[in-house]
Amino acid sequence: MLNLQAIHHIAIICSDYEKSKHFYIEILGFTINQEVYRSERQSYKLDLALNGHYCIELFSFPNPPARPSRPEACGMRHLAFQVSDIEAAIRVLGEKNVNPEPVRVDEFTGKKFTFFADPDDLPIELYEV
Repeated sequence: MLNLQAIHHIAIICSDYEKSKHFYIEILGFTINQEVYRSERQSYKLDLALNGHYCIELFSFPNPPARPSRPEACGMRHLAFQVSDIEAAIRVLGEKNVNPEPVRVDEFTGKKFTFFADPDDLPIELYEV
């Protein structure tokens, strides 16, 4: 058995580094673990943490190709975050000019969830537990 223990991190390539950095830090509330500029690749690498746990690597590269996301393209479908109060989270997002889709209810668990997008249209889900 491989004995995987947890997800270590998720890597995201963005088209506008400063815009995405602002979004993940100021809108979603991640904190910076480390930020480096790799001149040989003309690329930033920003290590982000959520509640003290390192979990996202945000990369910039010159002219990254677009990745199809909708309708249901092959590959990562969305990034989901757990919240305890989805209505409160939606209010906070609204105050920051981020407008999620209407809340839906998971037909199997009865839990509430909604989607919105990051600056590159990566679907992000909030799931209430």
